[in-house]
Amino acid sequence: SENGTRCILSSSSEFPEGFFTPQERKDGGIVIYFIIILYMFLAVSIVCDDYFLPSLEIISECLGLSQDVAGATFMAAGSSAPELVTAFLGAFVTKGDIGVSTILGSAIYNLLGISAACGLFSSVVSRLSCWPLFRDCLAYTLSAAAVLAMISDNRIYWYESASLLLIYGCYILVLCFDIKINQYLMKKFSPCCTCFTKAMEENAEQQPLVGWREESGPLIRQQSRTDSGIFQDELDYSHLSTSLHGLDEISEDHPNVFTMPEADMKRILWVLSLPIITLLYLTIPDCRRQFWRNWFMVTFLISAAWISAITYVLVWMVTIAGETLGIPESVMGLTLLAAGTSVPDTVASVLVARKGNGDMAMSNIVGSNVFDMLCLGIPWFIKTAFISTSGPIEVNSNGLTYTAISLICSVVFIFLAVHLNGWKIDIRFGTICLVLYLVFTVLSILYELGIIGNNPTRVCGN
Repeated sequence: SENGTRCILSSSSEFPEGFFTPQERKDGGIVIYFIIILYMFLAVSIVCDDYFLPSLEIISECLGLSQDVAGATFMAAGSSAPELVTAFLGAFVTKGDIGVSTILGSAIYNLLGISAACGLFSSVVSRLSCWPLFRDCLAYTLSAAAVLAMISDNRIYWYESASLLLIYGCYILVLCFDIKINQYLMKKFSPCCTCFTKAMEENAEQQPLVGWREESGPLIRQQSRTDSGIFQDELDYSHLSTSLHGLDEISEDHPNVFTMPEADMKRILWVLSLPIITLLYLTIPDCRRQFWRNWFMVTFLISAAWISAITYVLVWMVTIAGETLGIPESVMGLTLLAAGTSVPDTVASVLVARKGNGDMAMSNIVGSNVFDMLCLGIPWFIKTAFISTSGPIEVNSNGLTYTAISLICSVVFIFLAVHLNGWKIDIRFGTICLVLYLVFTVLSILYELGIIGNNPTRVCGN
């Protein structure tokens, strides 16, 4: 450091060199990077819609999970695979610290940015249940407090990383008994809590899943969180599966991915995405088809691996483009890189929110943050317990107080926004979350640049 200025490594130092020299990028080569970025967005959307979400449906159907539990577990783990890979790279390859930009940027974007996208890009108004959101927000607050407490002394010991895994195990245990806990709390607190009272009243009517379409319009199907799951019905087919894909009828087999759409714009996108469609078709079993239905776990794992690979390329391209445009590193970490690593979460949440599955979307948003925070313990534990047993991991915890306040405030604001909006996801909710996200981001950038607070930073070597 020089004169109290903190030196941080350039983001591009963790990636291979680009296709062009800096001068070639400034002379027009950056257009190629933006084309690749857009194509990676398209690729993530295809993986999520055609392989990742269908495999999630079958997993949830087999386990009898409600939509919010499925969103907080398998969906959160799969869409957060890039963050888990990044955590391993940071612990074993780049030896990078946990900076304010990494934790704060991705966490704020996941909570407020993705919530804003769900509200603004969804034409369906989704109703939310009180208990799932309260459960996930509480788990996230506890997990964030645990991580921040552990890095307060700039050292991570093996027993601290093991405690992170223990906390996440307790969270999974709560999810296993989610229905019983939900019923107990509704009976216990319904006299003094209006949201629990509304939840009890809606158990008779049940939250609708929109998506079955007939010629006369949408057919509203009902689902209950008090059942063993949302996937048992008289047709022996998943409500979620039908609602996510908007099937006109339950067919024995799903149409081939090479079937050309009828709409002109969709045809153009289909032609442009044909290379990635072909590559995914050759490498991932399509569990929507009867022949591959029992291969759903293989589909889930391979699609998660593809999501990680595509996100890596996306963040690589965004990093080089940001450097070419002269965007400061601290601003990149809080905006473009945070959004880039969360593209799978954004796409998956928006897709299910557009079909009326609000609980699943919100549980994925908050649950993926819980997964990101607590599964930092996996690489930390492996390294401290089996590789570097002589001492703890050294980390950087600059800006810890500001980080803690921001994380807690973001959770409180998202919960208040949902409550004040009548427990539903709509355009107004999306607008509120967007404004909050912009406020938090501007304050965080000002803090990182040293304009407010006492935390000036510069890129090492500059």
